[in-house]
Amino acid sequence: MTNLSDLSRAMADAVEQAARSVVTVRAARPVSGTVVGDGLVLTPAHLLHADEVPVITPDGQTRTGVVVGRDPGSDLALLRVDGLTIPALTAGEAGRAGELLLAVGRPPGGVQASLGLNPGRVRDGWLHAGAQPFPGVSGGALVNAQGELVGVLNAGVRRGQLLAVPAARAARVADLLSREGRVPRGYLGLATQPVHFPAAATPDEVDEDAFPGGPFGGGRFGPGRPRGEGGPWGGRRGPGRGPDHGGHGHPGRGGMDEARLEKLRRFRERFAGGRVGLTVVQVEAGSPGQAAGFRVGDVLLALDGEGFTHPAELLSRVRTRAGETVTLRVLRGGEEQDVTVSVGER
Repeated sequence: MTNLSDLSRAMADAVEQAARSVVTVRAARPVSGTVVGDGLVLTPAHLLHADEVPVITPDGQTRTGVVVGRDPGSDLALLRVDGLTIPALTAGEAGRAGELLLAVGRPPGGVQASLGLNPGRVRDGWLHAGAQPFPGVSGGALVNAQGELVGVLNAGVRRGQLLAVPAARAARVADLLSREGRVPRGYLGLATQPVHFPAAATPDEVDEDAFPGGPFGGGRFGPGRPRGEGGPWGGRRGPGRGPDHGGHGHPGRGGMDEARLEKLRRFRERFAGGRVGLTVVQVEAGSPGQAAGFRVGDVLLALDGEGFTHPAELLSRVRTRAGETVTLRVLRGGEEQDVTVSVGER
């Protein structure tokens, strides 16, 4: 087993290796920048208020970084620095939950690092560094124990938390910005509203507003009023009540027939413990969602195996995946199925 002194030396070596490819960026306040290519540096976009910014190299030289492009979705900006000969870090993997990660930044006072544990998941396009943030760490490198780049750091996304854009996503952003100056926004063309499947329910306890367009059928927007919050066409109330509001087609207050009771029993078994889905309340004509066959009343349960708690999560997770193919788990007619869809670009 590796002893503590060996582990300590390995961590110091990883920090030293990463620090060779991390610069200081004199933005609105000093932050770090990670070299990702020949003369190319990624740094936080929200702190760049000009198109040119001083960049201080590890050997103390000051060069000018020119903003090539900004990506609001990842809060990354790409700088082109003429004469910069610093090598880019080798991309690596974050590894398993519990493995050591190192946050390496270069604030004005010199190289600084903090140690964290990999939490084991990427959520909404962000990897939790598991490390303590410090002034100037944003734009720095999150590396594994081998000194390989696993993400570009940002301490300004969530208060008190240090997150990172995963290395693969950061590389894609850098490539698109260097070639096109922008990152296309992904979309599906689906307006949704959350629906909660309770841990337990009986036929006379079912809340008709809790299952809009769910397994019991329904009218154009299903039972209940569509809230549409987080849908892509704005408006606090989303697409409105619709012409079929009131003609829901649900079994009514007097009870349910045996077929619907059986469907409810299967529904309860499948979602025991409680679950949140997103009910589709509108499908944009000509959209990727329509092309994939989605229809009003479908309930989206997960994207690539990860569930939802709010429509904003769906929008956030497809926004960065323009041109990619994703798999949505869908509840349709009381049965779950997987539907693949190509994310559109805007």
